[in-house]
Amino acid sequence: MGISLFHTGDLTEGKAHLDHAKRLFDPAQHRPLATRFGQDIGVGISYQRSLPQWMLGYPDAALADCAEAVSNARNIGQAATMMPTLLYTSIVQILCRNEATANEQANELVVLASDKGGALWRAFGLLLKGALLTLTGRSSDAGETLMSGIGALRSAGSTLWTPLWSSYLAKSCADQGQIEDAWRHMSEALKTIETSKERLFAAEVNRIAGEIALLRPKPDTGKAETHFVQALAIAREQQAKSWELRAATSLARLWLYRGERKRAPSLVLPVYNWFTEGFHTGDLQDAKTLVEQLR
Repeated sequence: MGISLFHTGDLTEGKAHLDHAKRLFDPAQHRPLATRFGQDIGVGISYQRSLPQWMLGYPDAALADCAEAVSNARNIGQAATMMPTLLYTSIVQILCRNEATANEQANELVVLASDKGGALWRAFGLLLKGALLTLTGRSSDAGETLMSGIGALRSAGSTLWTPLWSSYLAKSCADQGQIEDAWRHMSEALKTIETSKERLFAAEVNRIAGEIALLRPKPDTGKAETHFVQALAIAREQQAKSWELRAATSLARLWLYRGERKRAPSLVLPVYNWFTEGFHTGDLQDAKTLVEQLR
């Protein structure tokens, strides 16, 4: 229930079910079942919960879940538990903008999956590496890696997080000036959200679409604003404070670019002031810089 709910955008209820599962888990009773059911459920609860933890605005709690999941997975030593652990915790590290840690784990996932013949998990490892290449300014290498990963994912029969992977591919194309290709991939991402109902990354996909609109030779500020506002609305509907902070920061920067400075403080300040943790993470540091700029 927890996994299904948060993947369809109900982050609060999804996390509540995972919290309850965590309370029910008894290592002595349930850990031996890992060999019967394919992976350790206690580790699974921790790495699954890390995603809604981050999205709901608790980066430190998310990273704590990641650390616990990775530590327990290594102690158990079961590849079928380790591979999904590396996937989920790498995504959280990316969201916290801990690129070095995410890259180490993505490389480990590719090696482990290749060794074990895990085609699905190797595909995810490639996608993580492609996302990191996009986010660290190496878009010329990112496109090929992401295309390989998406193809491998489809061959393995999975569509998990396809909107996110497609949006990173779109961003890598836009960074190279391939705007038409970028919008084709972005349209696929947005369409997939509507058809699959997988909405946990819907706010971020719209925000990235807004950023791509600003990468045109002549920035399309109107289109960018539409996507930023949509990202903000989705984040608020999902009570996803981390997505809300990202969307608010992008929209406020757009208003500053257009000379509409007075509108920005009332948008960014309430979201930034809501946070009680995670001030070492990139998003909160960026928001702090913007807040200081607006004073």
